[in-house]
Amino acid sequence: MMRKIDPVVLKETLFVSALVLILSALMNAVFLMLSAWNLTVLFGTLLGAGAACLNFFLMGLSLQKSLEKEPNDAKMFMKLSHTVRLFGMFLIALIGYLVPVFHVVAVVIPFLFPRVAIMVRALFPAE
Repeated sequence: MMRKIDPVVLKETLFVSALVLILSALMNAVFLMLSAWNLTVLFGTLLGAGAACLNFFLMGLSLQKSLEKEPNDAKMFMKLSHTVRLFGMFLIALIGYLVPVFHVVAVVIPFLFPRVAIMVRALFPAE
């Protein structure tokens, strides 16, 4: 059975995704200014930024689901979710390293962008 996605999860994911997109564009501009831009940078950015946004969304879904559980079960569920998502990010980085169509640096740097977005989000109080 598919549960409804909490509107807060969607709202925060859209905010983070928008900032990830902006930061990704800035990163590509830096590659361009350094004369290091090519299609592998673009493909790496798409892979890394997409994975970062998906990871944030899945974290939000996990948090939403954990709120329906008992405290100990919720804690175990969130630990498992974190481990699985971290492993997924490792696999994405590995793909970025092993598959020559991706620039590995452009894959990995966007992994940090949701953290920046969360810090920026703190500057704007919730409605």
